[in-house]
Amino acid sequence: MTLDEQRFYARCRTELYGGRLKQAQVSGLSAILDSFQKRQPDGDLRLLAYILATAHHETARTLLPVRETLAATDALAIRRLDTAFAAGRLPQVKQPYWRCDAEGKSWLGRGFVQLTHRRNYQRLGELLGVDLVSDPDRAMQLDVAADVLVAGMLAGAFTGRRLGEFFDADHADWTSARRVVNGTDRAALIGGYGRVFFAALQPAA
Repeated sequence: MTLDEQRFYARCRTELYGGRLKQAQVSGLSAILDSFQKRQPDGDLRLLAYILATAHHETARTLLPVRETLAATDALAIRRLDTAFAAGRLPQVKQPYWRCDAEGKSWLGRGFVQLTHRRNYQRLGELLGVDLVSDPDRAMQLDVAADVLVAGMLAGAFTGRRLGEFFDADHADWTSARRVVNGTDRAALIGGYGRVFFAALQPAA
């Protein structure tokens, strides 16, 4: 993959970030680009664009690995989740997975895309060859978070659906690609971000 970085970052800055990119956002974009390049050096840029769009959305545009609820610490995230659970605002949750287990570990969401539950930390760790079970906080490391995001979306490790199902030689389904991560939640919005990233990834005419 040959990328015109100046053009890419300029278009992202103008069209997605209000004219200004912080260094942390550039670092996040760069980590994702590097992870994709490592796995698919000649890969379909639509896949990369949708991965970038997912990170853009899931991290509230910070492009940094985040904890669930965007909390600064595990303890704060756990308190926020407990409060929401008690108030009935998490009807899809049967058991509060974020509460610390017997080893004192919390399996709350972490990363560019929210990795939750011990079994998912184990699955992605095995996919990457990284031990995320003994230290789940490794999912907050920039390079690890980028690899979880990229490898997970390419392999279909989050929901069983992989990006290649939605982008091939015959079609591009920017909206339904959301099923790779989270059903249809904000699907059209994220698909729109994907199209912007895809345009930014193109070489200059």
